[in-house]
Amino acid sequence: MTWVVTGAGGMLGRDVLACLGDGATGLTRGDLDVTDRDAVLAALRALRPSVVVNCAAWTAVDDAESREPEALAVNGTAVRHLAEACALTGSALVHVSTDYVFDGHARVPYAESAPPGPRTAYGRTKLAGERAVLEVLPERGYVVRTGWLYGAHGANFVRTMIRLASARDVVDVVDDQHGQPTWSADVAARLVRLVGAPPGVYHATSGGDGTWYQLARETFRLLGADPERVRPTTSAAWPRPAPRPAYSVLGHARWREAGLPPPRDWREVLPRAFPALREAAAGG
Repeated sequence: MTWVVTGAGGMLGRDVLACLGDGATGLTRGDLDVTDRDAVLAALRALRPSVVVNCAAWTAVDDAESREPEALAVNGTAVRHLAEACALTGSALVHVSTDYVFDGHARVPYAESAPPGPRTAYGRTKLAGERAVLEVLPERGYVVRTGWLYGAHGANFVRTMIRLASARDVVDVVDDQHGQPTWSADVAARLVRLVGAPPGVYHATSGGDGTWYQLARETFRLLGADPERVRPTTSAAWPRPAPRPAYSVLGHARWREAGLPPPRDWREVLPRAFPALREAAAGG
């Protein structure tokens, strides 16, 4: 089986390539402009992959509010290009989406079948990409929603907390947004394992739930720093152009239905990820 990973220079793309080893071709933004339909078609015709994993995305949530057409070109239109190219080459497509397709007002985990209702430009553009995959590739398309990612590559919340633990006496962190801190390496392994399961929508977040404040305290604890140095605050204290979902907890029923193990609780995963995170943070 041959694989192509788009967005291969990002945090998740790099982890997917690490999972696949020598059997994959990674395409960074410099290698392939996914918004160029002709370039996408030419690349997939030349490579003829069995599977394409699309990690390419516009992830600047706040910037998307004022630049929605540009975000849509990457998160929506480009995904349709990839789906159409996969239809021509007979490839499966595993597309990474987001918890932002939901409105964030729920009080129980969002099922894979829950109706989307994005409240941000970013969420709307990612939903457009989901719909493209499901419309064009109903038998070979996978939409995998994730969120609250942290990992060894690139900027993310956990690495920021590791840095701030040695730079500040106290850190104020939002305690009214609930989600599922998720290790990008775990998601990468799930994306690879998913191929061959029934197509459709899956949620690849860690189990359990917590707030950014709770994640920061756990990060400090694993560092050997005093968690009391982390103080709770509210979203209102940190106004942003794009509203953050108050509740981004996703359900995982489809993994069980597909005969695959559900994700582990985030409190179990974070200590396993921590040595690599700490090493990466030390290296800058």
